[in-house]
Amino acid sequence: MREIRTFELEHGEPAAAWRIDRPAVLTVTDGEIWLTVEGDSEDYWLKPGEPFVLPEGARTWVSAGRGGAKFSLAFSSAGRSVAASSAPVARSWMPRWLNVA
Repeated sequence: MREIRTFELEHGEPAAAWRIDRPAVLTVTDGEIWLTVEGDSEDYWLKPGEPFVLPEGARTWVSAGRGGAKFSLAFSSAGRSVAASSAPVARSWMPRWLNVA
C-alpha cells in the first residue's frame, strides 16, 4: 500500500522546504515545479508526468512555475521501496549522487 499526498502551489508563493522522512516519488500533475535537493549541484524543472525520486533524509525545496503547479508525493508503507518500483522511469531525473540499483 502507498500513501499519496497531493499539493498545489501558486506562482509567487515562497519555496516550500521539506526534510523527507521516508523514500518518496514526487510527480508533477499540472504546471511546472522547480526542485532543488541539498547536496545536488543542479536544480530541476519538472513538467507534468515527470517523476523525481526523493531519498529518505533528503532536504528539498519546491516552488511553482509561472502558472502555478499541482504535484503528488507517493510514499511506500509496506516496506517496499518506492524508489525501486519507480526507478526505470525516474532514473534520468535523479540527482547524480543518488544511485538506485
